Amino acid sequence: MQITFLGTGTSQGVPVIGCQCAVCRSLDYRDKRLRVSVHLQVQGKSIIIDSGPDFRQQALREYIQHLDALVFTHEHKDHTAGLDDIRAYNFRQQQDMPVYAEPRVLEQLKQEYAYIFAEHRYPGIPQVQLHPILSDTETFLVEGVPFEPIRALHYKLPVLGFRVGNFTYVTDANHLSPAALEQMRGSEVIVLNALRHEKHISHFTLQEAVDILTDLAPKRAYLTHISHQLGRHREVEATLPSFIRLAYDGLRVDL
Repeated sequence: MQITFLGTGTSQGVPVIGCQCAVCRSLDYRDKRLRVSVHLQVQGKSIIIDSGPDFRQQALREYIQHLDALVFTHEHKDHTAGLDDIRAYNFRQQQDMPVYAEPRVLEQLKQEYAYIFAEHRYPGIPQVQLHPILSDTETFLVEGVPFEPIRALHYKLPVLGFRVGNFTYVTDANHLSPAALEQMRGSEVIVLNALRHEKHISHFTLQEAVDILTDLAPKRAYLTHISHQLGRHREVEATLPSFIRLAYDGLRVDL
């Protein structure tokens, strides 16, 4: 499996429009963060988890020539705003794009992209196949690849993380149940969100994420969904345990 971080930033990205803080003015490429998304190449399949507003730019940057499926963690706009750009893959591959998400999320997509699902459709709109994730406890297949859902809470909103083999990905969470943590345990690589140092209503802080990862003790762990409030990449990473790194846009991890 190869994992590519397409984006590692929070909903506003980094730099934030109009901000003059040290992080937003940083010249370190690792401090430039598009909205959060990850690309998996596994079992011969190309799968993306979340297509935010930077999806087109990310796909071009990483030269993603083929896409087999799109999986959504939840319905927030910074995770779904790039759905229209799957049209390029529709045209190249001459087939509908399989889209996997919980029924609530699919209903939200139908509202926000009503033109995709209209009775009389405009030529050239995205073509999708909707696949509802009906259980948050049972493994499901994404184009033949087993995905194990992991339930998390994003404030009061239920969201999904996923375990794919020995890789676990959880973003936009501030609560994981003991059962969810046990699902994650034993993963070789874990990705977890860490927004900033200060307490937040819907995201783990850096210390909360580090505490969880220290308990789970994977071989490697990466932090994502990072805001400019966390600090400069090189300075924050220097404070972390050796097995925990900050993810950055374009980082590739082989597993």
